[in-house]
Amino acid sequence: MKNTLLLILFIALGLSSYSQKKELLEDKDLIIERAKAELDSAMAAPEGSIYLYSLKNPIKGEYTFDISFNDKNIVTSIFVIESKGGTIDAQNRFKSYLMTFKFGFKVPKGKSYKFRHRFVFN
Repeated sequence: MKNTLLLILFIALGLSSYSQKKELLEDKDLIIERAKAELDSAMAAPEGSIYLYSLKNPIKGEYTFDISFNDKNIVTSIFVIESKGGTIDAQNRFKSYLMTFKFGFKVPKGKSYKFRHRFVFN
C-alpha cells in the first residue's frame, strides 16, 4: 500500500515537471509572432496582466514600441517609436511595467530578438 502511494506520487510529480517545460522555438519569425501574440493576450480582458495593470494604473492612448528581449525571455530594452493621446508619465510607467514582462517560451541561448508592437488603450 505504501509503495503504491509512493509510486503514484512520483508519477504525478514527474508529469507535472514535464508539463511545465517551455516550448523551444528556433525560427525568428515564429518567435516574434509568438511574442506579439503573448503581448496581445496580456492586453485582453478579463485576466491579461497588461489589462489588469491598466485598470490599476489608468492609461490612455496608443503607444508603438520597439521591444527587445534576450534568451532568458526578459525584456531588455524598449524604445518609443510613436505615442498618441497619452501622457509621457503614463508612457514611462507603462514602459517600466513592460520591462518586467517575461515571455512563456524558450529561445536558443545567446540570441536576442527585436520587434515593433503597438498598444492601444481606451
